[in-house]
Amino acid sequence: MDKYILIADDNEGILDILKTYAEKEGFMPLLAHDGLEAIDIFSKYHPLLLLLDVMMPKKDGFEVCREIRQKSNVPIIMITAKGEDSDRIMGLDIGADDYIVKPFSPGEVMARIRAILRRVDNSNEDNKKVTQHPGLEINIAEYEVKVNGSPVNLTKKEIEILWLLATNPGKVFSRDNLLDSVWGYEYFGDARTVDTHIKRLRAKIDISDKISWDIKTIWGVGYKFEVKHV
Repeated sequence: MDKYILIADDNEGILDILKTYAEKEGFMPLLAHDGLEAIDIFSKYHPLLLLLDVMMPKKDGFEVCREIRQKSNVPIIMITAKGEDSDRIMGLDIGADDYIVKPFSPGEVMARIRAILRRVDNSNEDNKKVTQHPGLEINIAEYEVKVNGSPVNLTKKEIEILWLLATNPGKVFSRDNLLDSVWGYEYFGDARTVDTHIKRLRAKIDISDKISWDIKTIWGVGYKFEVKHV
């Protein structure tokens, strides 16, 4: 199987560095200099993973990520020169799996890629599974969630968090546990990322007394999926 990864950045120097490191890791890097070229290359080669610079001509990284998420759950890492929370949260909210702030270490980028691809490989065993609770159905193969029979529009990461919690009812997950299990790395994550996703997940599902389960906050620890006894 061809191990293509797509690297999209309008900085030739960054492309050259990441290309060299990717080749050392055994990948076949595909290079794009703008957003339109990135979408075209993705459609032709279907790479294992994408590295997308936010600030690109023709279409920026956010636009590319949105377009690709309409048709694929391929892992996406956003590269940005900005460190503001708004950029980070926006990237994660539209479906990115991770983000890296310039200037960065090429070795760290490769570590992130390895971690995300390991997580994808490990999840393949679950790709035919469906988990259910009263009023809740999660199909992890199709990335579909239904509450009381109606589809709920969740992001990829929101579904993965809900899947992990719902398949382990009663188990308390710390924020670090969730970062490691869902994002696939231990040391690069920000606990606020987990809190943001849980908050949006709750808002989209609109958990009420009519639902016999809940995502409970365990103060000072993390979160758990709790089945209500009614």
